[in-house]
Amino acid sequence: MLAKPRRRKVEVNLSKIDKYAKNGSIILIPGKVLGAGMLTKKVTVSAFAFSESAKKMIEANGGKLMSINELLDAKTAPNDVLLLS
Repeated sequence: MLAKPRRRKVEVNLSKIDKYAKNGSIILIPGKVLGAGMLTKKVTVSAFAFSESAKKMIEANGGKLMSINELLDAKTAPNDVLLLS
């Protein structure tokens, strides 16, 4: 998914993350996280890129930002990660 042309890459809004995630979830986005919508849950988000507004909103709710490589280095169990695209 990361090798696709830029115009076809995945973009996920915070509203979608808020809809499907639970408090404390680890979310993997194989693309870019955008700041549209509201985020009310404390989540860890791992993505290829983040918009500035998405970064601010995730951190304001006590969440954590990670690159995909950092998530792999953390050796998190695959069953604990929610993949959104």
